[in-house]
Amino acid sequence: MSRYHSYLNSAVTVIDSYTKGTPLTHHLKSFFQTDKKFGSKDRKSISTLCYHYYRCSFLFNETETTENKIIAAGFLCENSETEFLKNVSAEFNEFVSFSTTEKLAYLNINSEKLFLFSDEISDFIDKYKFSLSLLQQPELFLRIRPKRKDQVLAKLKNADIPFEIIEPDTLKLTNGTSIENCLEINKDVVIQDLNSQKVFDFLKKEKAEEKSESVWDCCAASGGKSILLFDLFSGKIKLTVSDIRENILTNLQLRFKDAGINLQRKFVQDLSQKSGLLLDDKFSIIICDAPCSGSGTWSRTPEQYYSFNKIQLQQFVEKQKNIVLNTLPHLAKEGWFVYITCSVFKAENEDMVDFIQQHFSYQLLEMKYLKGFDKNADSLFVAYFKN
Repeated sequence: MSRYHSYLNSAVTVIDSYTKGTPLTHHLKSFFQTDKKFGSKDRKSISTLCYHYYRCSFLFNETETTENKIIAAGFLCENSETEFLKNVSAEFNEFVSFSTTEKLAYLNINSEKLFLFSDEISDFIDKYKFSLSLLQQPELFLRIRPKRKDQVLAKLKNADIPFEIIEPDTLKLTNGTSIENCLEINKDVVIQDLNSQKVFDFLKKEKAEEKSESVWDCCAASGGKSILLFDLFSGKIKLTVSDIRENILTNLQLRFKDAGINLQRKFVQDLSQKSGLLLDDKFSIIICDAPCSGSGTWSRTPEQYYSFNKIQLQQFVEKQKNIVLNTLPHLAKEGWFVYITCSVFKAENEDMVDFIQQHFSYQLLEMKYLKGFDKNADSLFVAYFKN
């Protein structure tokens, strides 16, 4: 058996043992920890086959074997000849450089099948381009922390790590590039998608006065948005963070320590139930990076797409409505509310803006999609309100 057929068999084992809802990275890590025989190149090859499968498996006839689905998925997702296809399917390898449209026709697949939830996508999104983007893994993006640019560029050059400067403080690297031994994460750079770095651009432009801001990052998760806002306002923020998960806040506090950020307050709270704050607790900026479908990031996490259904979408919408109702009363006079999702679904974005306007008399300053499907990045939605 060739090495590549062995990769195929291993990928089948990974897929057959996968539990829906589990991050694929965690499942792969567990698989490789159980079987120590795989080197780094082996792990990368097997992981790539699995990601290809979750991008495309629903396109193929259910009677097809998992092996055949993986091979055909590799044909669709790769753009040039690969050793894997060369060894397991010379026919696919010969035509792998065809356009995606041509390859879909070759496989007799209707392009409208590329995305199962097209009827939910916002009219502001090019549905076909977005659907095509799901076949490709996004790039790795780094945001350089203030006053660290010279050191960061020097460290990357000394380590012979290829990178591209795409904006003054934004770097693009090939996905999977290892930087941990070269850069101090959170101190030198923040690993942050291209469009996640842009969510406060409008706020920074319109709110330029130099004063300390009281900020509540109400769905803080890993804290990337808080670090971004801290840097944009030169550290002049008094920061409160909350999340539904205690372990997330513990990890966040460690990350803030690396980033040199003093946290004023953190608390665990399910905001879909209540705010967990006193009535007179007010903030000049509330960041609501709402829990959502994550559809704008499914090119990075295709297993989430594979596991998703419309019942979950409605559940997210209801949760978002409750979070908004419980957090917005804590916005100070003249304060700003920033609503963010990493979704391309109208129900989670434009419809939520309508919901906010129906229940609160706040001014909508701007709403827009930060489209990543033509930049090999994630797609986000952001709306800015002022009290």
